[in-house]
Amino acid sequence: MPRIGMEPLRRDALVQATISEIAATGAIDITVARIAKRAGMSSALAHHYFGSKDQMLLAAMRHVLSAFGQEARKALAVADTPVTRLEAIVGACFAPLNFQSDVVAAWLNFYVQAQRDDETRRLLHIYHARLRSNLIHALRPLTNRPESLAEGIGALIDGLYVRQALRKEGLTSAASTRIVLDHIEQGLRR
Repeated sequence: MPRIGMEPLRRDALVQATISEIAATGAIDITVARIAKRAGMSSALAHHYFGSKDQMLLAAMRHVLSAFGQEARKALAVADTPVTRLEAIVGACFAPLNFQSDVVAAWLNFYVQAQRDDETRRLLHIYHARLRSNLIHALRPLTNRPESLAEGIGALIDGLYVRQALRKEGLTSAASTRIVLDHIEQGLRR
């Protein structure tokens, strides 16, 4: 007989285990069995809740995007000028919760998975569109080329995530934020 109320807890445990397993082994070596073991449950139960490894990976990315969205909304709620909106967006991208090594590894896996999975690609497209839209909204009063600058900012953010994943000694959240804000400042002077 199923234990009532356990499904959300087990799903969350599997999502957290997926993120941790991506960071520990990389996406190539990840298996449902390893994720389930990390979560303290059977592979059959993991399959019951998600159906496949790809669905588990997608659920993990939805979780990461949800945490990022909450951070961004919280920061934007108190931003009352275009500059503070930009600072809020960039700050959310590199907030310690969003820039820890296991989350960065999940992001890299997300990009790889988007190359072969339509649902993941759609989710990535939504994230990029929202980021771009928020950046353009903040940049529009500050420059006559908000679209171009927003594209560069997005690419720089993605690039810093890649570099973070590949470094033994990673960048701090504050250093990454400063790099992007400096880029914005230079872009606004042109």
